[in-house]
Amino acid sequence: MQAVTLPISETLKKQLGRVGVLFGGLSAEREISLQSGAAVIAALVEAGVEHVAIDVGDNIIADIKAANIDRAFLILHGPGGEDGRIQALLEFLNIPYTGSDVASSALAMDKLRTKQLWRGVDINGVQGLPTPEFAVLTQGSDFAKVLATLGGEVMVKPANEGSSIGMSRVNNASDLELAFQKAAQYQGSVLVERLIVGAEYTVAILDGEALPPIKLETDHTFYDFNAKYIADDTRYLCPCGLPAEKEQELKTLALNAFTTVGCRGWGRVDVMADAQQNFYLLEVNTAPGMTSHSLVPMAAKAIGLSFAELVLTVLRASLAVKV
Repeated sequence: MQAVTLPISETLKKQLGRVGVLFGGLSAEREISLQSGAAVIAALVEAGVEHVAIDVGDNIIADIKAANIDRAFLILHGPGGEDGRIQALLEFLNIPYTGSDVASSALAMDKLRTKQLWRGVDINGVQGLPTPEFAVLTQGSDFAKVLATLGGEVMVKPANEGSSIGMSRVNNASDLELAFQKAAQYQGSVLVERLIVGAEYTVAILDGEALPPIKLETDHTFYDFNAKYIADDTRYLCPCGLPAEKEQELKTLALNAFTTVGCRGWGRVDVMADAQQNFYLLEVNTAPGMTSHSLVPMAAKAIGLSFAELVLTVLRASLAVKV
């Protein structure tokens, strides 16, 4: 990885052209995207890059055309932003953009399809990647049987949402049914996974390289929306405390998981470790948060990149994108 450092050259500014920051959107993660977008815009102001803010709504096609942009920085979270739809629109308009392409965005947004792929083969065509055992819940599911099959304690989540929206941790059949009803309010399948009890890590991916992992600690039942974006008592450990060999194993696994899904540019892979320090992949985020509580900026800081330099490194990678 060759990171961009400040100040940037006039040549790079010219190459980047007029950047449209696409943020906001219509998903349940709109408020987080607005915060992320504001931070990205501030970074572009600091770097002196020409840009325009585009709050994505019902008139997005007309808004993009009117903005007359040369490329897009996508900082939309959730359905409509990370699922390939906005990526497909930009490709139709011949506008290069940051992050993963249409197919990998759509795949990574669907936790069920991602897990099915990981269970198959990795990017090198060899054995599958580790991820917790899972099932799909429906209205007709035998909730007691599903719970028993998955070990008696599980996580329930909408397959197509992020930021822990709609998620629940349960250990009895009646609560499992209630958790299903909660998650079923959102689009896509309802996924239930065997609970992995142990440490939680996240690994940022930037321009083909895994950054230092971050260990997450919270006093909440799990790392939920409040712990991610609101609480001030969530603990982020970087260095993560793993022995060097295990840290490298985690970084290699995360990068393999990212590339197996076909992702590019930047993103974040979430991982659990059990008591024996076996790693289990949870999900890939193709447009992670860029707020004051966000994890990718923390990892970038650990290798000496400021927030603005992180934004510019993500943006420069879009110069290689062909549409």
